[in-house]
Amino acid sequence: MDDMSGPYLIRGSVSLPEAELMWRFSRSSGPGGQHVNTSDSQVELRFDLASTEALPEVWKARALERLASRLVGGVVTVRASEHRSQWRNRETAAVRLTALLAEATAPPPKPRRATKIPRGINERRLRVKKQRSETKRGRQGRDWG
Repeated sequence: MDDMSGPYLIRGSVSLPEAELMWRFSRSSGPGGQHVNTSDSQVELRFDLASTEALPEVWKARALERLASRLVGGVVTVRASEHRSQWRNRETAAVRLTALLAEATAPPPKPRRATKIPRGINERRLRVKKQRSETKRGRQGRDWG
């Protein structure tokens, strides 16, 4: 297996081990002319999320929960077939997988704290609203227009 862009970093110092990535190549539909009938340019990249040791336990639990609908037996699968070259499809698939895992392992966002609207802002809003209604009321007379 030729080395591509090296280790696939997810976040920080955590990366996907090349040994745990399962690659499968098949014929791709789409552009390519006669060449497309003979070359296996579609790439399917599989990663066994359930049994990996590469991710911290917290991340792994988070990813398993968030990607539950995408997993088949604990394995996450990513496909790429938009390029004519297998090598570029491999790059695309790897990037997709790392992005997917980075998003799935991200810490949950901090809960929003409700804040009070400053009195000045509220008063200004009501004042502008009143002016607007006065303007419109002034247009209601029979002789206007």
